[in-house]
Amino acid sequence: MSRSWPPASRRRHPVEKAATRAPWLSIMASARTLFVCLCVLLADFLPADFLPADFLRADSASAQAPSAPEAPRARPLDQEPITPVRPPAPADPRRLALGERLYSDPRLSGDGKLTCSSCHDLRTNGARSGGGKAAHDGSKMSFDTLTVFNAARNFRLNWEGNFRSLEAQAESSLENPANLGTSVAEVVRKLNADPQMVSQFQAAYGRRPDRASFLDALATFERSLVTPGSRFDRWLEGDASALTPAELDGYALFKSLGCSSCHQGANVGGNLFERHGIFHPLASPDPAIVRVPSLRNVAVTAPYFHDGSAPTLGDAVHEMARAQLDRTLSDQQVDSLVAFLKTLTGIYRGKLVGGGEP
Repeated sequence: MSRSWPPASRRRHPVEKAATRAPWLSIMASARTLFVCLCVLLADFLPADFLPADFLRADSASAQAPSAPEAPRARPLDQEPITPVRPPAPADPRRLALGERLYSDPRLSGDGKLTCSSCHDLRTNGARSGGGKAAHDGSKMSFDTLTVFNAARNFRLNWEGNFRSLEAQAESSLENPANLGTSVAEVVRKLNADPQMVSQFQAAYGRRPDRASFLDALATFERSLVTPGSRFDRWLEGDASALTPAELDGYALFKSLGCSSCHQGANVGGNLFERHGIFHPLASPDPAIVRVPSLRNVAVTAPYFHDGSAPTLGDAVHEMARAQLDRTLSDQQVDSLVAFLKTLTGIYRGKLVGGGEP
């Protein structure tokens, strides 16, 4: 078969073709440059997902060094729904030591038998190990005890989120007859009767114990109860060997199912309210809306839910998927999610929360 060619008068040299296209290429390049410049100028006003995360950085890098190879980057934390929990902010060591002493002082209870650590045991999980349905006065507990670890990183406190500060929550616990059954005024009176305690307050606050200094010392210590250093945090910070493939699969499933819509940020939750039982009933119906709990150290804080009705983490995962997502998970999916959640256990004073070596 013969191949036809256009007449010589209609043939164009490749250089001529390139010259014909050049004006359009120039116009397109100029338009792109203008677009990038506008994006840079308006970066603070554009939605976060308006452009791919690396668009402006890549364009800027190519303009400055078009032939340089791309340098390896650390894991892009801004693209993950969960961020590492950071160590607590520095605190006055005298106030910190005073708060720790108060945390384990039975004078903070009306009968002199209980301390803060009676319900929030720092040697185990920061809560009541194994749960428990009865309060210390024998009454039925309305809510499962939340861990005090990382509580300072929550935007509200308690299941109903009705306290905005550690000081307010501590005062309520002191006055609650089902908890410590006393008052701030009574505790301060007892502390002022102890010369050694008065001396410690004088050193830390420059005055004798009073309401403000007592609550501040207690809250200062509670703010220090942060547990960084989990294996998942190490992975977020760039240690690719910190998680196994199975745990990474669990994290991918956690995101794909939508769990990270409520459980995200540094505390993997604790920063919003949510209605429970959206598709199917979940735990006791009241209250209908609760503060989303943090999942930090969740593997060691059984039982689960606001009424403590889920005895194991696997039970909690299965029921949450059904009630909140209308999904029935397979045993393999539940095991995968549990494997990921176990990587959220952090470190307190050189030990994993709940015990064990890091």
